[in-house]
Amino acid sequence: MNAIKRFGSAMIVPVLMFAFFGIVLGFATLFKNPAIMGSIAKDGTTWFKIWSVIEAGGWTIFNHMEIVFVVGLPLSLAKKAPGHAALAALMGYLMFNTFINAILTQWPHTFGANLEKGVENVTGLKAIAGIETLDTNILGGIIISSIITWIHNRYYSKRLPEMLGVFQGLTFVVTISFFVMLPVALITCIVWPTVQNGISSLQGFIIGSGYIGVWLYHFLERVLIPTGLHHFIYAPIEVGPVVVNHGLKAEWFEHVNDFARSTKPLKEQFPYGFMLQGNGKVFGAIGIALAMYSTTPKENKKKIAALLIPATLTAVVVGITEPLEFTFLFIAPYLFVLHAILSATMDTLMYGFGLVGNFGGGLIDFFATNWIPLAQNHWLTYVIQIIIGLAFTGIYFVLFRFLILKFDIPLPGRKKESDDIKLYSKKDYKSKNEDKGSQSVAGNEYEEKALYYLEGLGGKENIKDVTNCTTRLRLTVEDIDKVEDSDYFTHNQMAHGLVKSGKNVQVVVGMSVPQVREAFENIVNN
Repeated sequence: MNAIKRFGSAMIVPVLMFAFFGIVLGFATLFKNPAIMGSIAKDGTTWFKIWSVIEAGGWTIFNHMEIVFVVGLPLSLAKKAPGHAALAALMGYLMFNTFINAILTQWPHTFGANLEKGVENVTGLKAIAGIETLDTNILGGIIISSIITWIHNRYYSKRLPEMLGVFQGLTFVVTISFFVMLPVALITCIVWPTVQNGISSLQGFIIGSGYIGVWLYHFLERVLIPTGLHHFIYAPIEVGPVVVNHGLKAEWFEHVNDFARSTKPLKEQFPYGFMLQGNGKVFGAIGIALAMYSTTPKENKKKIAALLIPATLTAVVVGITEPLEFTFLFIAPYLFVLHAILSATMDTLMYGFGLVGNFGGGLIDFFATNWIPLAQNHWLTYVIQIIIGLAFTGIYFVLFRFLILKFDIPLPGRKKESDDIKLYSKKDYKSKNEDKGSQSVAGNEYEEKALYYLEGLGGKENIKDVTNCTTRLRLTVEDIDKVEDSDYFTHNQMAHGLVKSGKNVQVVVGMSVPQVREAFENIVNN
């Protein structure tokens, strides 16, 4: 299970980049639409050409998703020298596809794929980095990257005889990968047609599942967040081949100009309701925050507002909900389950009223990739979305407030201790470190957090490995008993929460987790 969670967190490294490129495509769609921009945006104008160039850049990640995942996964999965692991994975993937190309060229009739016809209009074939090969999409990239990373972790540090020293490290990993990729390529040529048929059947099942499938998808995407397994729910659908061959995000952006110009209902043009989870992040987060604030004693309202406002804005604007959700997840997990149920129900209801699109993030996604470019012909759909969303904000508020008061849930600001929401200064923090006999770090806030976490996690000797996802620092420790409880992290406002599961620990850091992880690893390795 630890390996699965670690793999899930590694998936987020490439996935995080999709948001930016999606926004670029959204604005390009807007600024190339003559109905919105006027004659300046007509085909052939300088304005149109400039935005066509920008739009082409926005397609970079969608046109090369396989390579992005191949290179991105080792950055988190490699136990040492992640840069070398990423290069080895890229080399392995190129060799894999080159071998497939050679096999299909030499035995076209045996494998039923004739590359002489080209790959542009042939289903199941694709040119990857200029290599005509089988279209194994990101699934193939993930598998190959995982194999190469395993080889890297096992053999990168292996010492060879002095006379073969030049082949140590990266070269040794690539050498082994060469001989591994040849049989893997051959096996792929044999079994991939069957895999493609299976994917096609899965696509038909998912699409045919209707409202039940939409509700279940959004419920699991939300309720599995504490485990880190939610990446396995949304990634295969949004950027993988589970619903359409190259992922729903690419499908949406490929046709968004057509959707914007057409007056047909969006649901008829794009009949997939699987990227609506952002509604729970926007409308649900507001209701939750208001309920928490309204149930806080008067003397603590200002302090709790200082915590809730940035956490809620993070959820609403960019779609990162952990800072808010982790304030109540471990104190009252049934509130989180209720949150998942309400969010899934809201998304499914919106889908029933015709809402589809790229609504996986926060308001930035809403405006840039949906509302602004498509509002002219589809404004009524978005008005209905907002009405339903605000209604659910009220439902969230009423239910959360009732349960918090009914069961006297000790959320931040409601505890009896007077210091439970104290905002500690850097001076307090450094003083605490000195009292413990620790070395004070004269660096930035990331280094300070990293050192503070390290002490709470039992010191360098207790750290086995470390990685991160969007907002959490994920670690495996030698002795879980040496790890402090959640109060150590949350009382000092240094983290939003702590998750323990066996020897696996997650520190909920927030959006600065990549920088904190880098500082953490520097401290551990020095």
